[in-house]
Amino acid sequence: MPKIQINGVIIPNSYQDIYDWFGIDATSPVKVNGVLNGLTGENVDVEINSPGGDVFSGSEIYTALKAYQGNVTVKIVGVAASAASIIAMAGDKVLISPTAQIMIHNVQSGASGDYRDMQKQADVLENYNKSMANAYMLKTGMAQDKLLELMNQETWMSAPQAKELGFADEIMFDNENKLVASSSPAAMLPLEVINKVRNLFHDKKIKDQKEALAEKERLELLKLRGKAI
Repeated sequence: MPKIQINGVIIPNSYQDIYDWFGIDATSPVKVNGVLNGLTGENVDVEINSPGGDVFSGSEIYTALKAYQGNVTVKIVGVAASAASIIAMAGDKVLISPTAQIMIHNVQSGASGDYRDMQKQADVLENYNKSMANAYMLKTGMAQDKLLELMNQETWMSAPQAKELGFADEIMFDNENKLVASSSPAAMLPLEVINKVRNLFHDKKIKDQKEALAEKERLELLKLRGKAI
């Protein structure tokens, strides 16, 4: 059965090459769609071990999985936190390891400006909390106000709790009774690091092009000298 792995931080498409270059686990929508686009409706497993990350990218992945024509089985094998918990809700069936966790919380962002800017940003975040809660509502059948309360509290759920609340359908390896918590932060690489590495890539590409052009000119000059002799 085809498998999609949601590992590491959830990132925008434009960050994927940087994370790959550093060898850091990360998942972007283009990575997931690259697998889905190669399938023809067959059932697919989605394994999740992610602390979350970019909420818009998480929403895009969730939507792609929900729209997929085949059956999607989600297996939470480590942690499905924040944006990754949204992705987990896309499964037709959600299985959770007895040692795994699901975490839901409010959307977070940085902002600057005067009190009007701060209020506007607060309204945007509050509204997007409700958007995220829609995915939880569809899966669990819980009321929005109850889900928003759980998000306000930054709720961590063990496997039995996740099943009881409807975030998971089954606990994997029911004979196992160990429970662990994960507190891995969903910290993406700073934008300045992304830009710095991207500039390095650009500079190296320009350098390689110049060296290739110089070598071509050198060979052409040698060829001309040979003809002159």
